[in-house]
Amino acid sequence: MAGYHMLMILSQVDGEFDKSEGKVIVKYLKDAFPFHVNLDNEVEVLSSLPQEDYFLHFNNAMNDFYEDSIPQERVDFLNFAVKMVKADKKITPEENKFLKELFFAWESEHEGV
Repeated sequence: MAGYHMLMILSQVDGEFDKSEGKVIVKYLKDAFPFHVNLDNEVEVLSSLPQEDYFLHFNNAMNDFYEDSIPQERVDFLNFAVKMVKADKKITPEENKFLKELFFAWESEHEGV
């Protein structure tokens, strides 16, 4: 779920949610969870999260993901995160800030991304 939280925050951090971003999230969910997952609680948590708390929540999710994943899963997620940010054909300064945080935190594993 940590990956889902990070992608959802990336999709909202610029203040706009584009349907192309939604497609990336759906693809991620299909790849990460080949079984049905109930997202009601996750959506509730994310929708009630104030924008000023996005960065802290993103960092917590990033650390949770790191602890529960193997290096290849992190590389794969970084690819999804980049696709997510590029999906609407523009990268905002806010999106760039969050992506940089992710890349710097996992820098030893993203070579070749």
